[in-house]
Amino acid sequence: MAEARSRMLLAVLAAAAGLALLAWPLAAFERVQAPAPERKPEMAENCPGLVASDVPRVIPAAFKVALNADQVRLTYVGHSTFLIESPQLVRVATDYNDYVRPPVVPDIATMNHAHSTHYTDFPDPAIKYVLRGWGPSPDEPARHDVTLKDVRVRNVPTNIRDWRGGTERHGNSIFIFEMANMCIAHLGHLHHTLNQQQLNEIGRVDVVLVPVDGNMTLDIDGMMEVLQALKAPLMIPMHFFSTFTLQRFLERARQNWAVETSEVPSLVVSKTSLPTKPQVTVLPGH
Repeated sequence: MAEARSRMLLAVLAAAAGLALLAWPLAAFERVQAPAPERKPEMAENCPGLVASDVPRVIPAAFKVALNADQVRLTYVGHSTFLIESPQLVRVATDYNDYVRPPVVPDIATMNHAHSTHYTDFPDPAIKYVLRGWGPSPDEPARHDVTLKDVRVRNVPTNIRDWRGGTERHGNSIFIFEMANMCIAHLGHLHHTLNQQQLNEIGRVDVVLVPVDGNMTLDIDGMMEVLQALKAPLMIPMHFFSTFTLQRFLERARQNWAVETSEVPSLVVSKTSLPTKPQVTVLPGH
């Protein structure tokens, strides 16, 4: 009888030990947690107004001349130059230069100076505001905050590579255009990804005009990181030199977003017509 009781006690102790061994890895796993992945910078604030929740209705500008109070017309002139028109007919030309110019004299011209195709030393004297994206020295970045009628233009300085392969601090500006309750960002000749401070200064944007050459400006991997951080509903490529260059960017873009091609170089957009999911829209040009 005593021997039977001893065998039973040993069996109970063995079973308990087995359960403890089975439970040990799980307990250890619960105590030792893997470090959280490093979070990349991203937008934290929204552009004025609510993000659209309606179906996409971006309107080709060829079908509409006058603008409603909530609409903006974007026309791709070429290279990095867009003509942006507000409801009160304020006209803005981006990266205004001597080679590619809009057919009308703008009220506001923004410029960057990475290359001569992004600025001019001889702007049309009829332009009310000429906003250069670089300051008098690397220690004095350009700072603009201009309002004309229903348009506000401000900038966020970024760095560029110089001709010796070094860094020119504050040599480029991302210009943000606020009108019709929307924010439109022109990335200029962007050479690097954006840190959280720069993203906070930019704020959430509705439309981003993005250089996609992947060589002269930021490489494609870096540009994808920038676009994912900006989270703009509408992305419009610029600064591509060939069909090959454009298609290389679009192949990567299709991994994340829908891609559409417009038959005309102009679009009319409003807060309520923005795509409900991020979209790349290609305007004809080069």
